[in-house]
Amino acid sequence: MVTYRLTILPGDGTGPEVIQEAEKLLDVIEAGSPLAFERTVIPCGGQYWLKTGEEWPKGSFEHCRDESDAILLGAIGWPGAELPNGDIAGGQVILGLRSGLDLFANVRPIKLYRGVRHKIHDKFTQVWSPDKVDMVVLRENTEGLYHSLLRRSANRLMNGKEAEDPVMEFDGISGEVAWDPRPISRAGSERLIRLGFDYAQRRDGAPKDGVSRVTCVDKSNVTRGCQLFRRVFNEIAEDFPHIAHEAAFIDAFTMWMIRNPEWFDIVVTTNMFGDIATDLGSVLQGGMGMAASGNIGDEHGLFEPVHGSSPKHAGKGVVNPIATLNSVQLMLEWLGMQCDDADALAAAEIVEQAISDQLLSAEELTYDLGGTASTSQVGDSIVARVRTLLVEHYS
Repeated sequence: MVTYRLTILPGDGTGPEVIQEAEKLLDVIEAGSPLAFERTVIPCGGQYWLKTGEEWPKGSFEHCRDESDAILLGAIGWPGAELPNGDIAGGQVILGLRSGLDLFANVRPIKLYRGVRHKIHDKFTQVWSPDKVDMVVLRENTEGLYHSLLRRSANRLMNGKEAEDPVMEFDGISGEVAWDPRPISRAGSERLIRLGFDYAQRRDGAPKDGVSRVTCVDKSNVTRGCQLFRRVFNEIAEDFPHIAHEAAFIDAFTMWMIRNPEWFDIVVTTNMFGDIATDLGSVLQGGMGMAASGNIGDEHGLFEPVHGSSPKHAGKGVVNPIATLNSVQLMLEWLGMQCDDADALAAAEIVEQAISDQLLSAEELTYDLGGTASTSQVGDSIVARVRTLLVEHYS
């Protein structure tokens, strides 16, 4: 039996509700496979800050760094929970972990399951079949336009104080000025882009033609950081002659992503562009309730749904737990690859199959997918499918 140490951060709003369904899933995997999970649950986020004046208990970062094989996060953010400097309370958790653990790649699968209507359709037609939407976007996660915020969170986390921004003057601009630097490095670009090509080798290619293809998305016709990113991309592509490669400017890409999603297999891009493009991509997969993500580095991985804390739905039991269950699937897959663990990889495949079967059956779906089921009803139904599939796999 293999035991993985998991740190679970339920967070704010609907976070604890969807994390509850994730724990049900972990329970059934433990019961039906050789895998075991030693779990530590740590309170955190804006609501915790409002109660305690802390974003999470002291020592939490060190526990995530030193005592965890993987981290599962619910959501961060709550109305009125704002630090004196204007940053969101709880940002130390997700942003501090990204920076402090060097989680340099944000991995966002964008896949449309059979039985799910994407959000670009009319009443009678569906523009694409599910077979045409299956890409993975890798977003650089520690540099770019969010660098200052990440460093503020990391400094607050590890040093207990804010980092001071350098003083800058801008020709032709007077009065009050707010600014954010956008540093993009060769080293940061290279490791993200190389990981993208590695991912392409593990997939079956783009839906349109089965060609393994990596697309670089940037704004290299305007910004110097993107010019470096593109140059590094072209250099690394030469190391993978069996993988097709191409490039697109971000503004054109957002159009092509919606118009021709079947063309894309792996996309690599910078921090802010990736943040925006992947939320746009969620409309291709049925909405934020379907969108999972992983924040991964060489040694650590943090996995989370991307729908946020959704305060208006908190406590109602109506939100879609599938983004969180898909995040557990990503976590199991990552653990399986990191540890060469066939059982973790098998569990990831089983969770994927159970979710796919659930959606195709159109049974027990939440409101965002046209159903009336509660969060727990959907979770229970998928867990039951996982239980059956585990029995079949290990019998």
